[in-house]
Amino acid sequence: MPHRILVIEDEPSIAELIAINLTHSGFIVERALQTEEGLQKIKSQKPDLLILDWMMPGKSGVQFTKELRASPELQNIPILMLTAKGAEADKIQGLDSGADDYVTKPFSPKELIARVRALLRRNTVLGMGDDVLRLGPIQLDPITHRIIVTHPGEKEKSLNLGPTEFRLLQFFMGNPERVHTRSQLLDRVWGDQVYIEERTVDVHIKRLRAALSEANCDQYIETVRGSGYRITKTPG
Repeated sequence: MPHRILVIEDEPSIAELIAINLTHSGFIVERALQTEEGLQKIKSQKPDLLILDWMMPGKSGVQFTKELRASPELQNIPILMLTAKGAEADKIQGLDSGADDYVTKPFSPKELIARVRALLRRNTVLGMGDDVLRLGPIQLDPITHRIIVTHPGEKEKSLNLGPTEFRLLQFFMGNPERVHTRSQLLDRVWGDQVYIEERTVDVHIKRLRAALSEANCDQYIETVRGSGYRITKTPG
């Protein structure tokens, strides 16, 4: 079944360009001119991926992304941010808000399609199985997309992660104690045909740690200076 993509873009000409190219590539496309209209479409039928413009009338794409990531029902939608802001600080802000990838206007339709396919492909990246994973107090279920943390003597806590942070944690938990470089993480978690800078890995690691800190588990993700990152069974 073709993937459904929702494009929230207030410039009709750009929205049409995106929709035409996505349709020609075999996707089912819906469009919205502002975030409130987009939210109604999402609630009506959740898309497989959201393409979202940063600068929108009323609520910005960044604020809308933060709200989606805070919603247990909608937080798992992959989000591709589309904007004219090209500075590194702007990219980091967009990713920090919860976006999974970032495309700067003007953009190549071929690159946009490649990024869309890469985001959708992440759920089948090699090494990502369906087995329930456990490490320390953390339990991750890839089928139900649930993460449960249970500390001795405490009530279990459910964690909400965005799709990229979920996949990072799944990969780490499936390969404990091993150090992974940023390049390796890009290959295994993002896929080998995606236009993402290694700096992006640091942003998602930061977001993963912030989410784990809510259950006092951020210490399980360790930075190995000069090498990369790992998850450990015995945090110091």
